[in-house]
Amino acid sequence: MSTKSWTARTLAAQAMGKVDEATRAVVPPIHVTTTFLRDPDNQYRSGNIYGRADNETVREAEAVIAMLEGAPAAMLLGSGMSAATAVFLALSPGDHVVAPNVMYWAMRNWLMTDAARWGIALTLVDMTDLDALRAAVQPGRTKLVWIETPANPLWSITDIAGAARIAHEAGARLAVDSTCATPLLTRPTEHGADIVMHSATKYLNGHSDVVAGALATARTDEFWDRIRRNRSMLGQILGPLEAFLLLRGMRTLPVRVPAACAAAQELAERFVAHPGVAQVLYPGLPGHPGHDVAKRQMQGGFGGMLSIRVRGGAQHAIGTAARVELWKRATSLGGVESLIEHRASIEGAGSPCPDDLLRLSTGIEDPADLFADLDRALRAANA
Repeated sequence: MSTKSWTARTLAAQAMGKVDEATRAVVPPIHVTTTFLRDPDNQYRSGNIYGRADNETVREAEAVIAMLEGAPAAMLLGSGMSAATAVFLALSPGDHVVAPNVMYWAMRNWLMTDAARWGIALTLVDMTDLDALRAAVQPGRTKLVWIETPANPLWSITDIAGAARIAHEAGARLAVDSTCATPLLTRPTEHGADIVMHSATKYLNGHSDVVAGALATARTDEFWDRIRRNRSMLGQILGPLEAFLLLRGMRTLPVRVPAACAAAQELAERFVAHPGVAQVLYPGLPGHPGHDVAKRQMQGGFGGMLSIRVRGGAQHAIGTAARVELWKRATSLGGVESLIEHRASIEGAGSPCPDDLLRLSTGIEDPADLFADLDRALRAANA
């Protein structure tokens, strides 16, 4: 199937139009084999040698991700953390990286502990301030600038194009965690990013039944080859069943993400005036400090994630989360069901997350029902 004349929405819905040639099935089979036959002359002309590096189901899902990102290549790994750390493990001990002081907590924690033991030098900065980023990079020594936009859980926005210019002027690569934007809202390589990372567990899969990570690259260079080799040597490839489920999930991505964005926007606008809410953090609100940048680099919505800061502090925030019925009190995000979480409890000591903050992942339920449920819980917690 040609990919030149169809939209990303159409190609995603049909998984690139892949049809199993043997059976003519419109849903491709799952390839679970661990090993492959050699040709009579001892060659591997199929391109497949061993399951730790080679799997056709994985390649099919990677092709859809590359198409969605407008990238020449994509790579699937066993989790979002596996994908993110794979980028850093392709660096050398002694290399310097700059990362946000507000970002996915597990990644921030890994950078401050395990990456340091590996020999990676780290500087954390406010990535919404390009002057701070410019002051933090060390030309010739900084090899990677890592940004996350929108950034979990405060949903701050980083100017991707501006960060790319600063990184490239210093001789560094720019990697973007675009999990919460999804390729439907932002294609970071179009703004100058070199590597794009997704926790595919989240929106790409969208059904809370797969743990996976994805990388996409602006070019297939030596650095990309190093990541791929590490994936093979360290056994980081995604399993075929998970790749199959991810492929299934991405077929509905163009339907799910707009629905989540619309719900999040409606909820953000309604909770701004709620007596139990001190602040709403959502880049789709004109008062959000990153709104103008978000409008420039996000097309079709501002994401399905928002946070609210509850009046009365941590006790009222936790009490609100305990009283919801429709929202599910659970970690993760990006599924069809809406989730609520008191994020500071998860992140623990040293977290930049305020203790009155509730992180909301809007699913595809009726936003009026979601508002009514959380409104009731807020009023009960503050009674």
